[in-house]
Amino acid sequence: MRISVRICAIILTLAGIAQFGFAGKKRVPLASMNFLVVRDENDKPVRNAAVVMHPVDEDGKQQKNGLELKTDAEGKASFDGVPYGKLRIQVLAQGFQTYGEDFDVDKPSLDVTVKMKRPARQYSIYEEHPGEQQKTEDKKPQ
Repeated sequence: MRISVRICAIILTLAGIAQFGFAGKKRVPLASMNFLVVRDENDKPVRNAAVVMHPVDEDGKQQKNGLELKTDAEGKASFDGVPYGKLRIQVLAQGFQTYGEDFDVDKPSLDVTVKMKRPARQYSIYEEHPGEQQKTEDKKPQ
């Protein structure tokens, strides 16, 4: 009998401490984010694209604790529980340019559509570029 009374007293004490500890914390509003990743040229979905979310502090610096999602066959990914504030979104997919943009999460639900572009051709100084003036300098041997 004494043991059960002690156990009940301990449980009630721990419950009171836990309730007191949680009562002082502020509830941070959380949002739901839905992503749609498509190709820029034909709006077809990009599957298996990595959607990386990083919180951004007041100074605009990216914080280390991020989260990575993968798109499904329809190019969709979603996450519930994103805290309000600035969020940096990066989308990476093989064969496409990396996409990056900062968003201000300030409402309960946010839908983001990302149009992925193919990489541009690399510029070379050794090729002729029509429409540009050729700059020729006379170099004299010294």
